[in-house]
Amino acid sequence: MITDVHTHYVPQGWPDLGWPGAPRLRIDSEREATILVNDRNFRKIQDNAWDPRVRLEQMAADGVDRQVVSPTPVFFGYDRPAEQAVRIAKIFNDLALEICADERLVPFCQVPLQDPDLACEELDRCLDSGHRGVEIGNHVGDRDLDDAGVVQFLQHCARRNVPVFVHPWDMPSGPRLDRWMAQWLVGMPAETHLSILAMILGGVFDRVPETLRICFAHGGGSFAFWLGRFENAWHRRNDLIGVSEYPPSHYLDRFSVDSVVFDERALRLLVDTLGEDRVMLGSDFPYPLGESPVGGLIRNAAFLSDTARAKLLAANAEAYLG
Repeated sequence: MITDVHTHYVPQGWPDLGWPGAPRLRIDSEREATILVNDRNFRKIQDNAWDPRVRLEQMAADGVDRQVVSPTPVFFGYDRPAEQAVRIAKIFNDLALEICADERLVPFCQVPLQDPDLACEELDRCLDSGHRGVEIGNHVGDRDLDDAGVVQFLQHCARRNVPVFVHPWDMPSGPRLDRWMAQWLVGMPAETHLSILAMILGGVFDRVPETLRICFAHGGGSFAFWLGRFENAWHRRNDLIGVSEYPPSHYLDRFSVDSVVFDERALRLLVDTLGEDRVMLGSDFPYPLGESPVGGLIRNAAFLSDTARAKLLAANAEAYLG
């Protein structure tokens, strides 16, 4: 089954989340709406974000058999009190199951990652309810993925045999990043490869079981391009670089990335660096910066063998989803 591992949903409305300026949805027409944050326009969306029939029609048109459907990160609530974030997670996780009633739509839940105990409890509740995996943001405030609480949660995911999808969110802002969509064009790739560094140089892969199945969005950011620089720094400045037991290249078989890189040369670098077993079709559907038609890059990449193409489109996601 051709599987898109990177898609998002937004419900067609939700209860008040409990504080002034909390994310809410303004319905603009039968097929369009706007996400509001602090009562300001955050993102316009269409009915393919909430209507499974529209989503399935577009999947069929693109030749996609199955989608992993994950939360939209603006709803994570990591900056809220943990008890409030639990309520947010439960609201959106339960609404996700309504959207993903069709077996071709595979729901991934969200958790209050700022509190590892509550995050583990909500993950367990969601798995019992029908979720198949979890999406997490790439940081909680100034705490990166090597934070002890996040590591505790990842260890729990490994024990429960649950796939984890890491998505950048809450990018830095400022005059140089608030124009040209620079938060998305520069901030997101930078945040993603910074978090892979945290997993490696922070010793996370030395502390979590090899059974952990974890995938990073947007091709892993710029990690593949700068692997040589990281490797050089690990050997030459090991006194500063971190606590990983091995150099960065040792851990390349411990994580996967999606294919949302839009350029065959970038896709070739990912496959050459991580291997054809560690790259999976992803689109960022249904958002405007996503790939359309979905899977076109992989299908048209001349350097891929038929076997490799089949892995990127289907087989790798089968292994990831378990």
